[in-house]
Amino acid sequence: MNVKEIFDLGVELGIKNDFRTKTEIKEFLGRKKEEYEKLPKDEKEFFDKDRLTNPYSDTKIHFNDGKKNVKKVLAGIDITMGGLLIAREFGVDLIINHHPIGAALAGIDDVMDYQVDMMEKYGVPVTIAEKMIHKRISEVARGVSASNHYATIDAAKLLGINLINVHTPADNCVAKFVEEKISKVKIRIVEDVMKVLMNIEEYREAKKKGFGPILFTGSPKNRCGKVVITEMTGGTEGSKEIYQTMANAGIGTIVSMHQSEEHRKAAEAAHLNVIIAGHISSDSIGMNIYLDELEKKGIEIIPFSGLIRVSRSKKK
Repeated sequence: MNVKEIFDLGVELGIKNDFRTKTEIKEFLGRKKEEYEKLPKDEKEFFDKDRLTNPYSDTKIHFNDGKKNVKKVLAGIDITMGGLLIAREFGVDLIINHHPIGAALAGIDDVMDYQVDMMEKYGVPVTIAEKMIHKRISEVARGVSASNHYATIDAAKLLGINLINVHTPADNCVAKFVEEKISKVKIRIVEDVMKVLMNIEEYREAKKKGFGPILFTGSPKNRCGKVVITEMTGGTEGSKEIYQTMANAGIGTIVSMHQSEEHRKAAEAAHLNVIIAGHISSDSIGMNIYLDELEKKGIEIIPFSGLIRVSRSKKK
């Protein structure tokens, strides 16, 4: 496989595990096309045309020399300058990073609109979800504006190391994976959900390392109510103001990757149970589902930068 084929496979997996239907994703891309076509001619050159075919603005090819047949991949959660040197030392053909950098980081706010669709599917009034999440999208856009977006990418180009990042597609994979695990078990109380998580290898390994799943609000013996996976995909943390509306919609328990203290307090005030499955461990599950597909095609995977590598392809 070449770099583009590996990247496209990641996007395909994201679509396969998306909470939206393929029709809804097609409509989303159609709206992007309309947005582009309505732009004045002098503004079209600044539009990221990748958004016309890729529904995940936080997932990008950052450097591709276009020559290599990829046999060895260095895969991690957060790429650094040091990570690039490790890649060169191991002679890898490609780095696959999870978290967005470069244009993918600059575009993380755009993918957050996906959270509105998720809320609607869980019974939250879409008009309320849209208003609250769009306010949060503006906050995120301002928050990432000061970042040095291209520092690591510039270094990768100087070293001639192919570099991509796969964010929301991998997060879609873990969200669906965890949701399916929970749906297969009779859940009554919060403790039951915790038991499901602790039967997942990445979370067990994280627990051994001191950062396993924890309960942020509520009690292990609390009844769950409706359990939702609303904070595992969709760019980054959503609106802290939406929790009361979620509770009013019948949601009782949220399984999340991570949550700020402000978000935790707001969820607690809405009497929601919040289980933090774990950020890096959840990211690892999503990346592992993707990396397993590459492994099946004979590509060697070298984990680094926090990735808890669990290969399910070798166990089948």
